[in-house]
Amino acid sequence: MTTQDSNRGSVTIRAENLSKIYGDFAALHSVSFEVRRGTVAAFLGPNGAGKSTTMKILTGYLAPTTGRAQVLGFDPSDPDQRIEMSRRLGYLPENGPLYADMTPRETLEFVAQIRGLGAGTRSAVDRVVSQCAIEQVMSKPIAKLSKGYRQRVGMAQALLHDPEVLILDEPTSGLDPLQIREVRQLIRELGRSKTILLSTHILSEVEAVASEVIVVGEGRLAFAGSLDQLRAGGTVEERFYALMDRKKPEAA
Repeated sequence: MTTQDSNRGSVTIRAENLSKIYGDFAALHSVSFEVRRGTVAAFLGPNGAGKSTTMKILTGYLAPTTGRAQVLGFDPSDPDQRIEMSRRLGYLPENGPLYADMTPRETLEFVAQIRGLGAGTRSAVDRVVSQCAIEQVMSKPIAKLSKGYRQRVGMAQALLHDPEVLILDEPTSGLDPLQIREVRQLIRELGRSKTILLSTHILSEVEAVASEVIVVGEGRLAFAGSLDQLRAGGTVEERFYALMDRKKPEAA
């Protein structure tokens, strides 16, 4: 058993006093939270709250100015540990990088080759194509796909190696109502066997998919706990506006 394996317990994702400073601007201020194994945690906050910055730190795309992150017991800021972590982690950025001149099939086969899936490539591609409902666009150039379909291809890419942990940045961004419903159903199904952290600024998304909630505003942690704990003082919407110290908008 490796050191990383022995460090794993009920907590799969851990942020300890994470801060990210750019000159005079602090994108994150000492943010700490935990995500337990086998849960779907919603990372909730308005645009610009620091959600994407936190996720980039957790996945190793950014190093924190101060603080420490762990995913599956690995330190994403350590190059050697980050490589091993990436074998067990799926990440969908808000605007996932895709090669516009490739088709989804070419993209998934290329990623499978990079990940060394070998003989398992065909079955892995078939699995994620079905999961993400992209059968009808597999031979079209990605440049010609709608934003919704590009998002689904990005999701398929993140799922290709069947990771233990998924970190999804605004996974329903750009999708139409039917596609949003399908993606939320997929997240619920994946949450039965995986640990998922997904960011969103859509309040209804929290209740639709999550059992745990982390709320941030202006780079600071405002709440971390279960969905039931968040709702203890009112509806998710009421609690969110209270935590952000904002007045709930009047109904149109």
